[in-house]
Amino acid sequence: MMTDPIADMLSRIRNALKIKKIHVDIPASRIKAQIAKILREGGYINNVKYIDDGLQGRIRIYLRYTESNDSVIEGLKRVSKPSRRVYVNRGTIPRVMGGYGTAVISTSKGVVTDKDCRNLGVGGEVLCHIW
Repeated sequence: MMTDPIADMLSRIRNALKIKKIHVDIPASRIKAQIAKILREGGYINNVKYIDDGLQGRIRIYLRYTESNDSVIEGLKRVSKPSRRVYVNRGTIPRVMGGYGTAVISTSKGVVTDKDCRNLGVGGEVLCHIW
């Protein structure tokens, strides 16, 4: 049993980026699918596909690189961990890299970005930072 599946997802993406893979497969879950959707909408990855393997399923994430073969994602950081949950209210939503990056936050309205959180006026658990 895995204790932190979101950290595992981020580590798989980070490792795939280091060896310049085209795509990476991750065991599927609803929250991971929502995080992958945010990555796609933010322009950090090319595409996301769900692969049905008869069990849990897999999420295939197609990674994005620049013309000089550098990764579009410079960094991924897990913020809230099972041992230490990090919650923010609507007034203390973090800005990643001065607004250059994205914070992924789990709210009562679903998993959203920091910008969407400010627009909705809600807080929640900070899952990760992407820049």
